[in-house]
Amino acid sequence: MNMKVTESTSHYDNLEQMDLLDLLHNINTEDKKVPLAVEKVIPEISALVEKIVPRMEKGGRLIYIGAGTSGRLGVLDASECPPTYGVPFDVVLGLIAGGDKAIRKAVENAEDNPDQAWKDILEYGFNTEDTVIGIAASGTTPYVIGGVKSARSSGLLTGSITCNPASPLSMEVDHPIEAVVGPEFITGSTRMKAGTAQKLILNMISTSVMIKLGKVKGNKMVDMQLSNAKLVDRGTKMIREATGLDEETAKGLLISEGSVRKATEYFYKNQK
Repeated sequence: MNMKVTESTSHYDNLEQMDLLDLLHNINTEDKKVPLAVEKVIPEISALVEKIVPRMEKGGRLIYIGAGTSGRLGVLDASECPPTYGVPFDVVLGLIAGGDKAIRKAVENAEDNPDQAWKDILEYGFNTEDTVIGIAASGTTPYVIGGVKSARSSGLLTGSITCNPASPLSMEVDHPIEAVVGPEFITGSTRMKAGTAQKLILNMISTSVMIKLGKVKGNKMVDMQLSNAKLVDRGTKMIREATGLDEETAKGLLISEGSVRKATEYFYKNQK
């Protein structure tokens, strides 16, 4: 394609002259297109997750690589897996071009090095059961393309999340996911619809993987980390619902066992 969809001209013009309510309604109108675009690629998401789960059951990791907004979204999704599902921090990794400092502040030219992503991955060791997912709205980011090429040539499973059809990144992975959301409200501002689509897809991937790995029981986060009072209260409520214990006893059992899963297992194991 001569013109990438993510760089196509906005359907709206003279934004600075638009009434505030019109601005907000029009942004919302564009945002409504995102879940419909994601819905179209559910079969591709499913195919990737089906390959990820058995690899992680064998000790593989899920690794996201990206630059800018895409990289930050990968870091966000990865960083939320340990507190939510109780997995070690390095089971789901988010790597961003320019390193952790790029999470808050753009690092000039960091995304232009096609060799750096693989070097970043190797800092965490090498596991042939790993999966590397490249995230890039345009599908043209050298950091991401180089990373998945090296990963794939090394025998790792690879996937991608892009918002352009038939992008260079899609050509380099086993499982491309292309959520084409159309032109942005502000031309080329892929932190908007493209970023939202990527976030939704990352949610779907990590959530479905963790459910299939047994990190959810019923609909509860039974392995969540007890990192604050709110989560302790939530865990206590889960134990009370599962066991019928009073609040004080349930909370004490939760604290002593360290997780909802272990607490409920202990309770039923010790029932006479």
